Order: sequence, then C-alpha cells, then structure tokens
Amino acid sequence: MRVLYVTGLVVAIDQATKLLIKGFSIPALRIYHPGLQLGESMSVIGDFFRITFVENPGMAFGIDAGSKFFLTAFTILATVGICYYLYRIRRDPLPLRMSLALILGGAIGNLIDRVFYGVIFGEGPLLYGKVVDFFDIDFFDIALGDYHLSRWFVFNVADAAVSLGVVLMLFAHRSAERAQVVSVPSASGPTVTAESSPSDPSHPST
Repeated sequence: MRVLYVTGLVVAIDQATKLLIKGFSIPALRIYHPGLQLGESMSVIGDFFRITFVENPGMAFGIDAGSKFFLTAFTILATVGICYYLYRIRRDPLPLRMSLALILGGAIGNLIDRVFYGVIFGEGPLLYGKVVDFFDIDFFDIALGDYHLSRWFVFNVADAAVSLGVVLMLFAHRSAERAQVVSVPSASGPTVTAESSPSDPSHPST
C-alpha cells in the first residue's frame, strides 16, 4: 500500500496551494496570508496561463451536480469505495494502483474543501463548503450552437490528479488486455505466446 504515499502527497500539495490562493491566518503564531480576492486573476505566462481565484460549489471543473449535500455524501462513499478497492488490488500491477492512488488523492483533496471550508472560513455549515479552483488555461475556441468555450474550465491540483489517474487507468487496462492477448494457454500445459508458438512452422524448434 505504498501507493498511498502518492495519495498523501496529492492531498498535501492540493491543500497547500488552495490555502495560498484563498488565504489563511493562524493568530496564535501571528501568521496571516491574505491570498487573492475572489475573482482576482494574475498572469503567469501571458494570457495563456493565469492564476484566477474562483470557488466551485459543484463537481470538478465547475460541473454542477445539484444538491451540495448529495454531492458531498456521494464523494464520501466513493472515497471509501476507492480505499476498499485499492486494498483489494494491493498486489496488482503498479500502474493500476497508482492510477487509483491519484484519483483517491484528488477526491480527498476536494472533499476536504466541501466538508470543512465552510466552517473554517465562516462561509457555511459543515458539508457545505466550496471547492477552491485557480488554474486558468487558454483553450482553442469551441462553438457548438449556442455553446462557446474559449478557455478551459478553471481547476485545481485535485482535479488534475483525478484526470491524470483516469488516463493512467486507461493505459493500465489497455496494457493488461494486450498481455492477455499475447499470453495464450497451451493445451499441453505450459503457456506459449502468440509471437513464438512451437506449432508455428515459421519458428523452428531448438
């Protein structure tokens, strides 16, 4: 279960960057960081890459899924399910476990916002917090009828980890399927491969 270190790292980086953007204070240590104003934007690479502080009450990339409570409860159940499944496949190939560790880290990162940020920042009750997003990247224009997209949805480290985990999972499954195709069980007992079969006359026996 060492892949959980990856999960922990994703959560730590995600929360650290969100606090830098939103701002925080620790009166006992006389620490105060103002962060950005909601809606404030600062350029990193011209207009292509900006840091823009927005708060998202819905799912990843600003997708609205309806009730906040339902969304938070569903995320909690999904997180528990991923933890259980990750334990079940603890001896499976590393890429699959790594993909789930990334998805789990992203889920926990955004879950912390939804569960605790409302109370921590005095903006709402428990389970009704908003997710902090800030990566703002330019995107080629998409126009479909009345729908127009000129910049990508503002996102955060947790969203990026989930997306990367899903892509890695697809590659892991594809690699596993290829391995199953190449490895063909022989009727006589030992496993032979489609690339080198004793019955294939193009491959002389030794």
